[in-house]
Order: sequence, then C-alpha cells, then structure tokens
Amino acid sequence: MKVLITGGCGFLGSNLAATLQEQGNNVLILDSLFRNGSQNNLDWLLSKEKNNNLSFVQGDLANKDLVDSVFRRYAPFDFICHVGGQVAMTTSLNDPLRDLQTNVIGTFNILEAARKFSPESLIAYSSTNKVYGDLEHLIYSESDKRYFLKDFLNGLDENIPLDFSTPYGCSKGSADQYVRDWSRVYGLKTVVFRHSSIYGGRQFASYDQGWIGWFCKKALEQKKQFLEKKALEPFTISGTGKQVRDVLHADDLINLYLTAYNQKEKVSGEIFNIGGGINNSLSILELLDFLAKQVKVPSLKFEHIKRRTSDQDFFVANIEKAKRILNWEPQVTYKEGIQKMLVWIKSCE
Repeated sequence: MKVLITGGCGFLGSNLAATLQEQGNNVLILDSLFRNGSQNNLDWLLSKEKNNNLSFVQGDLANKDLVDSVFRRYAPFDFICHVGGQVAMTTSLNDPLRDLQTNVIGTFNILEAARKFSPESLIAYSSTNKVYGDLEHLIYSESDKRYFLKDFLNGLDENIPLDFSTPYGCSKGSADQYVRDWSRVYGLKTVVFRHSSIYGGRQFASYDQGWIGWFCKKALEQKKQFLEKKALEPFTISGTGKQVRDVLHADDLINLYLTAYNQKEKVSGEIFNIGGGINNSLSILELLDFLAKQVKVPSLKFEHIKRRTSDQDFFVANIEKAKRILNWEPQVTYKEGIQKMLVWIKSCE
C-alpha cells in the first residue's frame, strides 16, 4: 500500500507512520515541522526505518504549489491520512490567520490535489468535537468531581447540530465539511473522524494541547519533589476541573484508521464521532486523583484559574456508529493507557 500522511511527524501522524511502515507499506510524510516535538518524532521514525519505504517532505499544507508538486511526484496513493493541522484552541485565538491557512486552505489543497492526481484514494480526515461548539444549550448536572448529561448517557452522536465556535472550531469545522462535500460532489472516497481526546506515546504535550500527557508530566514532577522532600510546586487547572472528556489511546486510534481503509467502501462519505466512549470518560479532577495513586503521592497540588474560552463542560463521543459499521471499539482502558503514558514520559527524561 502507498500512503500519504500529512502531519506525519505529529503525535497521531508519527504513530500511524511507524505502524504502516513496519507493516511494509510505502509511507510518505508531509510535515512543516512547526510543532514542538515534530523533529524528535521525525528522528525517531528515521531511526526505525529499515526497508527504504519511508520518505519525508518538509512543507506547509497552505502552500498549494508545494502540495501539488508532492502529488505530481508521488501520487497516486492508496490511502491519504490527513491528520496535519493546527490543533490547539488557544493558539487559534492568538493567531487565527495561521489557523485558517493550515486547517482550511491546507485541507482544500489536499482535496484538490487528490481530485487531480489521486482520485481513487481513501482520504481519512482528523476532525474534532469542537465542530459542535460549546454545547451550552444542553442540560447539565454535576457531582463533586464531574459534570453529567442525563439526556445523553452513552455520549453525543453525530446528530448533534454543528455550531462552530472559536477560530479553531471554525477552521476545523469548515475543513470537516469540505471533506464531506468533496465526497458528495466530486465522488472522492472520504471519511471524517471527529475526535474527542486522544493521547499516547510520541505526544509532546503542552500547557494548551494534550491534557492527559500534560497532567501526567506534572504528576511525575510532583512525585520527584515529594521523594526529594521538597514543597510541591502547584500547577494550574482551568475552571472547576469537573470538565469531562472520553479519552482514546493511540493504539486504538491506529486500529481505527487501518480498519477504515480495509472497509473503505463502507466508510466513504461517512462521519464518525470517535473517542474512548463513556467507559473511558474522565474529568480533570478524576484524572488527578488517579494520577496521584499511580505516582504514589498522597495528592497532587494544583490551583484553579479561570475557565478557558469556549471550553466544553462535557463531551463524550457516542461510538455506536463506529461499532455498527466498522465493528470497531476501544480495547485500551484509560487505566492501562495512562499507565503506558507515564512510562513513555519517564523514558523521555
């Protein structure tokens, strides 16, 4: 199989690239290397490369001429994993033009290049739950540790109305709809995955992106301080900490993309809400309690700061459609996945 992975040096992209390359597929990565950790992931991928079946092109998705030149040289592809993009909501607020250029123009360029040079490819697009907006119209309840949606006990499905919010939500939502419509209008084989929270190895989490990895890092820092009998340096959490997400480990996400390709006729033109599901849902406070036990400290020390702009109090993906059509569901529990995450972060020290 011949595969193009945009953003192949990012968290999801590098995991996909490693798996596909190890399986003997020919993998081409297109990445700008803008993000923190991208060069580390590229070095890691190149160090694993054994069969001369991994290629890399550095470039910006927003550059139409560059994207077209890549397709002219390497297409046609069997599978295009379009997972490249600007992925942090706070970054989009600070630089909305860059966000638009990467997510909207970049996606448009990929779609048009595929239409011209690789029309039989399956294009899998990494979208987001932020296409549904802030979800303030829903009715919430709460306990001392989390928010609930009593009307959606199995999570939110694909029928929730779209309501783009923040430059990030607008850019990803616009691209999401372009990908869907290029299937309807031009007959491209596309599938849109609206992801909830994803995590795992090769994710160089930061304060504003990758919350599971970020709090794992903070927990390990406080464990070190605890063992050295130093005062714990508090970290911050935004809002109440009762915000809930369903978390999905990278291993399950890779399996999803491979499963989609193997059933490409079933998924063409479809949209799926993808996450860990209700059984893998966590609030920030619940995560911090779990991490304290894992790193063996009495509790983690943190301080509350103001709620983030456009934060959702609750998003859990209802994954019944993916179960029904793809026979896919998560295999890695949040407990197993977070333990793996802690091990990976420690290995990077």
